[in-house]
Amino acid sequence: MEIDRKKNFRFSEWAPGSAYHPQTDGLAERMIQKMEDILRRFCAYSIEYKDHEGYTHYWVTLLPDFQVAYNTSQNFTTGITPALVEKQWNPLLPVDHLKKHLLTIHPTAKDFHDMWKRACDTASKCIAEAKEYNKWRWEKTHMEPDFKEGDQVLVSTLSFNNLKGPKKMRDSFLGPFTIIRLIGKNSVEVKLKEESSRKHPVFPVSLVKPYFQTEEGKFPSKRRNPTPPEIVEVEDSPGLVSRIIRARKDQRQYLVRFKNQTADKNKWVAEDAIPDGNLLLRRFRASRRT
Repeated sequence: MEIDRKKNFRFSEWAPGSAYHPQTDGLAERMIQKMEDILRRFCAYSIEYKDHEGYTHYWVTLLPDFQVAYNTSQNFTTGITPALVEKQWNPLLPVDHLKKHLLTIHPTAKDFHDMWKRACDTASKCIAEAKEYNKWRWEKTHMEPDFKEGDQVLVSTLSFNNLKGPKKMRDSFLGPFTIIRLIGKNSVEVKLKEESSRKHPVFPVSLVKPYFQTEEGKFPSKRRNPTPPEIVEVEDSPGLVSRIIRARKDQRQYLVRFKNQTADKNKWVAEDAIPDGNLLLRRFRASRRT
């Protein structure tokens, strides 16, 4: 069962989704995004209503009607209204209280009914347009991957934490790599090259894109055979470097602490063997000055 509470909500009994798999996570974020889209349309219409006494109701005062309209609208996933899902009953609407057998209706009640109906109609229209827009936007950019074994693909450098050089100057993707096998519908296993062989070869499809061979002579000024970024490997390192603790002046080495490791795992390493060493060195030297 997937939740959006991460480790703050009974982490030992729940399995939160990975950051690389938004399809299993982010229910609250999607709900907020949808509400923002609907409210943006509701406000853009600049809806207002003037009753028989001359008082003008703007969209701010009509937000309760918007709430009722949303809670009584049918959800595409569940097939029923949100109010019915949460409370097992739908709220009574103003039209339910109007007695059809009455010969006359008080003007205030009629104004309230007309104002509510206009606000709900506008809100329902905004909800329908937001649903269609979100559906179109998702289908436009999210398609089922059609990878198969033997395909050439590029892998995002987002999960490579041992590349040398500043992050802003690195390429967004590495490769090409060959797909060895498909793991379900959301992951692929690729054959990594020798310089990156220590990296786990399984990647989610969100970090993989197809590789297309450029025709010879079509783009003569394009850079060919780019040099892959140098990968720094720290021998027998427990993980990523968290901070620098001390320095050896004679050999130019630094005592580093690795992320999520205790002090007994500290190790002396050379300056050029520290991933993202420039930033860590600046922090270390600044702390020594203070």
